[in-house]
Amino acid sequence: MPYVNIKITNENVTPEKKAALIAGATKLLQDVMGKNPATTVVVIDEVNTDNWGIGGETVTVRRQRGQ
Repeated sequence: MPYVNIKITNENVTPEKKAALIAGATKLLQDVMGKNPATTVVVIDEVNTDNWGIGGETVTVRRQRGQ
């Protein structure tokens, strides 16, 4: 049973986009690995930008600078 954990920043990701991520990850495992979609688990974790760091600073700070 494959388990996929997708971590994204919580910046207005719509339910439709989340559904597309889940469907896409499931299909990828089916196509590449031959895994059964009925037993593939996909979890999306939305992380606050204050809790995600890149290059020694938070994503919040980077977004404020336009990065």
